[in-house]
Amino acid sequence: MKAYITDFMNETVKFIDTSLDSLNEEGKKAYLEEYTTKLTFFMHERLIHLIVTVLFAVMEIISITAMSIYTNLVSIVLSVMFMILLIPYVMHYYFLENSVQEMYKIRDRILSKMESIKS
Repeated sequence: MKAYITDFMNETVKFIDTSLDSLNEEGKKAYLEEYTTKLTFFMHERLIHLIVTVLFAVMEIISITAMSIYTNLVSIVLSVMFMILLIPYVMHYYFLENSVQEMYKIRDRILSKMESIKS
């Protein structure tokens, strides 16, 4: 997913810089609509990962609480397993959040370029 998002953003910026000016008005609107659709998919992906990340964080807190109350091997292993899973989820969510925010800026750039072409 990281490679797909990174490639998508790089290709979009390259397209804006080189080819957006050559499209007619309908082509620009179609491009903006397609970009907005993909942005919506990435926003949905971000929401799902937020839900999963929060769920794992809550399970980690519960397992730490259980470990402090019932100190046994099962609670320790469970807590360590949740922590091992939580760290990559947080890192991936961080990437998704920053990427989607960068895509907002790219969308604003597309809109401003379309407006400057109209003027």
